[in-house]
Amino acid sequence: MREVQWLDAGYTPNCEEYMKNALVSCGYMMTATTSLVGIDEFISRETFEWMINVPLIVQAISAINRITCDMTGHEVEQQRAHIPSIIECYMKEYGASKEETYIEFQKEITNAWKDINNALIFRPTKVPMFVLERVLNCARVMDTLYQEGDGYTNSKGNVKNMINFLLVESIDV
Repeated sequence: MREVQWLDAGYTPNCEEYMKNALVSCGYMMTATTSLVGIDEFISRETFEWMINVPLIVQAISAINRITCDMTGHEVEQQRAHIPSIIECYMKEYGASKEETYIEFQKEITNAWKDINNALIFRPTKVPMFVLERVLNCARVMDTLYQEGDGYTNSKGNVKNMINFLLVESIDV
């Protein structure tokens, strides 16, 4: 691996190389695994091993998380001389415009949601449904955070309001 090159000004990895690193660095795997700790239901060793082996549903959610984050934040990150996102990698590798790249990755996100739905509907695993639901809920959080831009990095706007309405404001019945 050429880790040092990632720090070199002007280096842009190819898409495959980028995604291999990005799916791990997005933190979803850690988030999904730690979400199982401390819940009331029994979590078997097999369930944790299933999670550690990165099943398709976890791969799909990691991809959604990484691609969505990159799509919403890549322009600001490039102004800060950040490493290239999947958007820059794809544009350079395939000579695509930003719009063409967005269309391509919207298709990737759609296909990833299909993989998630397939895992939930047809359950090709013996992992309990509450584990799959927990994995799905992490994806829903990411979807909510990035619906209107980068709500994770810039949380003072809509995300702050959502949290305030959910946890702070009283509900009049």
